[in-house]
Formats: sequence, C-alpha cells, structure tokens
Amino acid sequence: MTPDPHHPSNSTVEPAANPAISTRGQENPSPAISTGAQRSGETFSTPNPRPAPASAFIRWLTYLILIPLIALSTAFFGCISLICGLWDKSGHQQHFIAHLWARSLLLFSLSPVTLINKEKLLEHETAVYASNHLSYYDTPVLFAKLPFQFRILAKQSLWKVPFIGWYLNRSGQVPVDQSSARNAVASLNRGVQTLRHGLPLVLFPEGGRADDGRTHPFLSGCAYMAIKAQVPLVPITLIGTYELLPIHTYHFNPRPIAIIVGDPLLTTGLTTRDADALTQRLYETITTTYMNHQSTTDPGK
Repeated sequence: MTPDPHHPSNSTVEPAANPAISTRGQENPSPAISTGAQRSGETFSTPNPRPAPASAFIRWLTYLILIPLIALSTAFFGCISLICGLWDKSGHQQHFIAHLWARSLLLFSLSPVTLINKEKLLEHETAVYASNHLSYYDTPVLFAKLPFQFRILAKQSLWKVPFIGWYLNRSGQVPVDQSSARNAVASLNRGVQTLRHGLPLVLFPEGGRADDGRTHPFLSGCAYMAIKAQVPLVPITLIGTYELLPIHTYHFNPRPIAIIVGDPLLTTGLTTRDADALTQRLYETITTTYMNHQSTTDPGK
C-alpha cells in the first residue's frame, strides 16, 4: 500500500517511503545531495551477523498464514485508501488508513514495538525525521507508531505503477526525480515546500535497506531540506527490524522492536553549506544509538 521510502534519491519508498538523493555516477554532484559520511572517511558501524534461520514452525507459519494475511490486509486497506482518495484532498484519511494497515502488519509479525522518548516527537510541530533503514518492515513500524501525520519521498517511477502510483499521488507524497542533479535538487525543494506547509517528512537517508545490519553513509538530502525549511532534523533509530526481516529473507524472526527518538538537531541559522556537517552529526547520533541499544532487543543476547 504505501511504498517504502527507500530512496530520497531513489526515493523513500519501496512498495509499501525516503530521502536524500544519490549521486552515484555523477562527476560533479551537488553539495545538497552529497554524502556526509563519505566525507568523514567512510566510517561504518560494526556489521551484525546475519540472524540465524527461524525455526521450521515459524517459517511455515510465515509462508502459509502470515504472508497471505499481509497480502489480504494490503489489498483491503489499499482499496479503501484509493476510494477515500476520491474526496480526501488533504491526505488525512489516507494516512489514517495507512496507519491501520501498518498496525495490522505489526500484529502479523508477532513482534511488540516500543517507542522510546516519545515526548521528543512533540517538541516541534514540523520537522524532518530521519531513520536508519534495515528492513522492509521499517516503513510499517514508523507508520504504525509515529503519532502524527507525515509525508514521504518516493522515486518518481512509482507514480506510474497502478494502485501504488494512484495512492502516492492522491495522498500528497513527494516524487523524486534522480535523472539529473538539477532534477534531484528540484525534488528536494518540493520536499521543502511540504515542510513549509506544515507537514513533517520521514526519510531513510541511507537511500536503501542495509543488507548487513550496519549503518551505511547517509545522503545529505534530509539535512538540505531541514536547513532550507529551517526546521529541526530529528534522528530516529530502529532496533530489531534487521533481525525480524533482513533483506532477501521471506520469513519472520519475531522479536521485540524499539524506536528510539533522539534529540532534535536544530537548523536555526544554518545554510545549505552546513548540510554535510549536519548529516555527519545525524549519522553519528543514529550509529551510536544503534550500537548501544542493538543487543537489548536480541533474545539471544
């Protein structure tokens, strides 16, 4: 139903929302879309061992019952959302439906989710919320637990996909065109306009899911938008989704999941020249939080 914000460059979305713009392959990338972490020496967090295979019972439970339930839930709520889109120009009702869809997916995952430091989400009415990206389930976790309406960035090609594209268009999500640096910056500026209209953005600045459970360099699009709109950049660290459903895995490993909200990084007085430095602060905050808390949701530790 809601795409997965995967890239902000590729967007923030995998069928199911994200946010900085990748410049791989460009000789002179714009500073607004470069990678802060790359400028600091490609510092990575320690890789996590790939989760051990789930028991045969959990695997077959996932294949025979949980995946069909997820498909039915996605089709059911997707159809309702498309119908609401006929009159819901604000996207409020469609976001609520996405929230219900996401809650159903969490129920099917058999994994309880804890939101830590929830009060920090209420400090600013509008902000850019940037999260690490470990699993296809990151998007449902955030849609289910963040207590406010928000928008995501999604690759523009998804607007051409039946149902998904209709939902993205009618619910006011932000398309990202990465065909050139100029178009990428224009896409980021559309995100800035969304922020200036009072709607928060939720992004995955890594530009895609990590396949090894570690934090990869962040693209600086999220910092660029936060600075341009003069709104805070709020770090969100997801713990446990990698173990629940790693990339290229099709069965669950149920476990507790945590969403840890960090202190807002203020942008007052900053210019877009500060985007890389702010991105590096974001990267260090999320990486440190992840490494300090990762073991708390692993039943094997």
